[in-house]
Amino acid sequence: MIFVDSSFFIAVVDRKDQWHMAAKALLPVLEIETILISDLIIAESVSMIGRRSGGKAGEQLYNYFMDDCTVVFTDEKIIRGSMEVFLRYDGTLSVSDAVSVYIMKKRNIDKIISFDSDFDKVKEIVRIYES
Repeated sequence: MIFVDSSFFIAVVDRKDQWHMAAKALLPVLEIETILISDLIIAESVSMIGRRSGGKAGEQLYNYFMDDCTVVFTDEKIIRGSMEVFLRYDGTLSVSDAVSVYIMKKRNIDKIISFDSDFDKVKEIVRIYES
């Protein structure tokens, strides 16, 4: 199982994104892994793709998430736990990133596909961003 950040999904869908080619090169990794995301990844990705490419493209991405990914929905326990992560990194991780890290730790996942270098601050996880 691998956690996948919104930066990857945005890059793979948006051909004008600076990371588009790198994201496409990482697609084979996802063919052999179960993809884990949070509902915040859905919100970020669908919102950005909707803004860049229109609502229909956002809806298509949403349908992909719901059909092909394992989704963790945030609840009070996850938000509270992610605040501990947020504070540990003194606010240098976004709340959404802190939620991702918290979920990864709870699920014993140590790999994330992301173009967000903020994840490099978290020593317990490996960021995959090139193939």
